[in-house]
Amino acid sequence: MRHRWIILRGVLLALFLLVALPAAAQQLTVTDDDVNAIAKKMYCPVCENIPLDVCGTAACEQWRGEIRTQLEEGYTEAEIITDFINRFGERVVGTPQDPLLRSLSLVTPWLIGLGLLVIVLVNFRRWRSQKTTISTSQVESGDDAYRNRLEADLKARR
Repeated sequence: MRHRWIILRGVLLALFLLVALPAAAQQLTVTDDDVNAIAKKMYCPVCENIPLDVCGTAACEQWRGEIRTQLEEGYTEAEIITDFINRFGERVVGTPQDPLLRSLSLVTPWLIGLGLLVIVLVNFRRWRSQKTTISTSQVESGDDAYRNRLEADLKARR
């Protein structure tokens, strides 16, 4: 009975190895879409503001080849981007990787725009109120002059 368990375990182990070994031996196939998904988040080292996935320079082709090699070796997207940042600096990704700097670089333009909008609205309201105040006072002074002349004419006719 004990021999049967040993044989059964051996057969199960052999079946497991037969199923698992081909899966482990398969090399990871990396498509152009996989490479471009990462390259889309990076920028050309030669050109200004051109994403790596659409640039046709030799440097970009070399970088896409490096991304493909790293993907085939099992690196994750974050590891690949971190590797490029460590070697070439943060200009590779276009935005700072430090959370504080990233939030400042993304929020600051909106805050400046909002501040300018508030300043314009306050100045516009102030201008409108001054304009109506001036025109109202001019009308009142004109009214008084007209009224005084009308009263003088009426008194002269009596």
